[in-house]
Amino acid sequence: MSQNPLSIKLQQKLAERAAQGNLRALKTTSGLTDFCSNDYLGLARSEKLRALIHKEEEKYTHLPLGATGSRLLSGNNPLFEELEGIIARYHHAEAALLFNSGYTANVGLLSALPQRGDTVLYDEASHASMKDGLRLSFAKSYSFRHNSVEDLRQKLQRTSGQVYVLVESVYSMDGDQAPLRELAQVCNAHKAALIVDEAHAVGLYGEKGEGLVSALGLEQEVFARVLTYGKAMGLHGAAVVGPQVLREFLINYSRAFIYTTGLPTHALVALKCAYTLLPELKEERARVKELAQLLYRKLNNISGISCSPEGSVILSVFLQQPQRLKALAAALQQQGFDVRPVLPPTVPQGTERLRVIVHAFNREEEIEGLVQAIAKGT
Repeated sequence: MSQNPLSIKLQQKLAERAAQGNLRALKTTSGLTDFCSNDYLGLARSEKLRALIHKEEEKYTHLPLGATGSRLLSGNNPLFEELEGIIARYHHAEAALLFNSGYTANVGLLSALPQRGDTVLYDEASHASMKDGLRLSFAKSYSFRHNSVEDLRQKLQRTSGQVYVLVESVYSMDGDQAPLRELAQVCNAHKAALIVDEAHAVGLYGEKGEGLVSALGLEQEVFARVLTYGKAMGLHGAAVVGPQVLREFLINYSRAFIYTTGLPTHALVALKCAYTLLPELKEERARVKELAQLLYRKLNNISGISCSPEGSVILSVFLQQPQRLKALAAALQQQGFDVRPVLPPTVPQGTERLRVIVHAFNREEEIEGLVQAIAKGT
């Protein structure tokens, strides 16, 4: 049977990526020690959370089990409003609006908020969802050097309209933190609106896991925050928190919100329960950071590799011979450690690395085993 011309073109594109050694494929892992997932606090596997969700769901049997439509049509119910109130209070904000994922929240916020004639400056290491949202916006957008307040300050001199500055509080690939205090000062001086993606900070930072913005007391300096629940919260969905007028604006202008089916009842109940447990996880927040520091010190004692950044639960391991990354990752998985290589185009050429994530449920002997396996493989 002859192949469709379009299929041939698609196969050629896949072949190009395979030739570059960057072809992606879905895979499942079971029985491996987790140094890969974003389940930092172990909530995704928490039996306590499972039991709490099961009990709480009994209170909402009067609501539909699944989703029924857009929230502007049949999909809204009192549980949405209740949960958004909980989220806003927890993160010390006026209001919150739920989205179906962190990706959707960033696209929904950034495609709607900046207007024609406005200027958006974003950290070059910002998540793909932020950049995709900006592609749908009519505003002009430019990147500034990663975590460079000085480069941002210089580019702010050449902006027009309302100015927005976009950063992540903790960067998903590099694991480092944005200099939020300095960024807030610069944004205030230039009357720019600071927007912070807290995907990898929620749950880990703050007295109750409110995020890095709250840990630094910057809630009033940040116009909007994006909170993603598929990381330390172990669930699904996301919220944008900020002033009440922002919530009302997004309900009216965010196409990603307007034309999306609302989350099902089970997802809302699960999020409510996770917020109930989050304040109790102080020991887990401390433990995961202790283990990450231990791993950082041990990895930097291995010849031929470098590990960064210190103080993060997301660690990047760089090899002097980056072409060996995929083989090393495969060897680690064969030895029972779920560690993945991160390759272009996810990260820039020349910055390929192993991305190692530490969890509160990891044990010191697992850390030691991973270190020994990496040392042997390099």
